[in-house]
Amino acid sequence: MLQALVRFALAPLARTIYRPTVIGAENIPLTGPVIFAANHRAALDTGVIALTAPRPVSFLGKAEYFTGTGLKGRAMAAFLTGLGYVPVERGNAQAGLAALEAARKVLDAGGAFGIYPEGTRSLDGRLHRGHTGVGALALATGALVVPVGITGTEGLQPRGERIPRRARVTVRFGEPMDFARYDGMDASPAIRRAVTDEIMYTILTLSNQEYVDKYHKRPNQDAA
Repeated sequence: MLQALVRFALAPLARTIYRPTVIGAENIPLTGPVIFAANHRAALDTGVIALTAPRPVSFLGKAEYFTGTGLKGRAMAAFLTGLGYVPVERGNAQAGLAALEAARKVLDAGGAFGIYPEGTRSLDGRLHRGHTGVGALALATGALVVPVGITGTEGLQPRGERIPRRARVTVRFGEPMDFARYDGMDASPAIRRAVTDEIMYTILTLSNQEYVDKYHKRPNQDAA
């Protein structure tokens, strides 16, 4: 019910106000398990993908976002649920496994799941080396991967502003990538890396960013 409200009420309104340019939506399979693998420029990227894709897309969200109290907390939880967020605990040793398990549940049910292989937002505007979780997920589930290149979202909500402003946003959905040729090889770190690098290269062609072959290092954070 909530997802239907977001898709059929909020999505058209948002597209009318912000007028994002959407290219390649016809590439997206409307049924079956699909992984949306995107570059990550801003916090609003998730909302942009959810509101421009022609099918519901689930993303991981911090579990604490869903546990707020009072009217505001319940409203936030309901809104995130409507956008397709799946709550997952973070910040412990099992967080990575829990995230992959949550993603697998979505894909095993024939749904669509969104992931940012860089692991975090790019602070310098460049596309950084992808973590191999996306490759492992594609290999383990057999899901098609739709690469996504997003540009302009960094201008939607500059730091310190609460309400998104108009900006020229473009979302490019690439052709589905099928990694069935690697069936039975998902335990190989080399194969997971090869699949991830292939996905990242395709995202690069869609986003037109400069590529950096190292993991993104945020301030006061060690490289992954």
